[in-house]
Amino acid sequence: MLIDKFGRQITYARIAVTDRCNLRCFYCMPENALHFLPRKDLLTYEEMERLTKILTSQGVTKVRITGGEPFVRRDLIDFMTNLRKNRDLKELHITTNGVLTEQYLDQLKKINISSINLSLDTLDEVRFFEITRRDEFANVMSTFHAILSDNIPLKVNMVAMKGKNEEDIIEMAGLSLLHPVSVRFIEEMPFNGSNENHGLISHKEILNILTQKFGPLEKIMDPENSTAFHYKIPGSKGNLGIIAAYTRSFCGTCNRIRITPEGLMKNCLYDGGGLDLRELLRNGTSDQDIALELQKAIYEKHKDGHLAEANREKSTFESMSSIGG
Repeated sequence: MLIDKFGRQITYARIAVTDRCNLRCFYCMPENALHFLPRKDLLTYEEMERLTKILTSQGVTKVRITGGEPFVRRDLIDFMTNLRKNRDLKELHITTNGVLTEQYLDQLKKINISSINLSLDTLDEVRFFEITRRDEFANVMSTFHAILSDNIPLKVNMVAMKGKNEEDIIEMAGLSLLHPVSVRFIEEMPFNGSNENHGLISHKEILNILTQKFGPLEKIMDPENSTAFHYKIPGSKGNLGIIAAYTRSFCGTCNRIRITPEGLMKNCLYDGGGLDLRELLRNGTSDQDIALELQKAIYEKHKDGHLAEANREKSTFESMSSIGG
């Protein structure tokens, strides 16, 4: 099993299949001077399938496919179909910006996708363009409604930013009144590929904004190892989640690791380094020895994200797309 020195078992892996994206959200990456990985530096699908088998042999039961934007990489559905053949993998999820996703929904249903996380930071078309630097609002909203029509479990992720989209928090929460969707509000993190920081709206401020509008929210049970605090507007069809991603108040029950597009295993989003799995996969290392290296690396997982950040060698954070959003 993959267990750290604090007794936390790793059962969840986020695998980024690409660092490329068809949007340019300012909180995720700089507009220019982007240096995407050459194709040869990305893990191949075959390498990721092998790695997933190793991880599930060590107790991982849940995988989330991320990017960049996963659907900009060719043959993604074939890769996910192959992952579904792994009987030890109980849950397969995907996070997407929705621009290209609608055309693949029938195939995602066919492989029994566990859920879709849709990144959407505003319901205002003008602000959508200001945030993403692309005119794709209509496509994303079409995807949103198509996912609901197909009855695929859906979470909508909004990064809340002071002076950027805080006026949209109430309207976004309103989606949960009308639809069986979980709307999650995420504190902005510093992973935009620069030293620029925007005004933080803390998880406490987000909750205050919501209660001022909707009155006392019903606190509902948080799933085991959840990063979100869950609430419900009385009478709503869906629910709300608030993720203290910058405050990092949920680290004590962390059960996850991240695999970057080039195969770096990170114990924490705030880690500066990690285990080079690509090198192990390509130099003839056996599955058993890769599992041992994973066990050793995960055992050294920091207690929380603050300690992980304190042990970084670099002060500038990477672009979220290079880590896996």
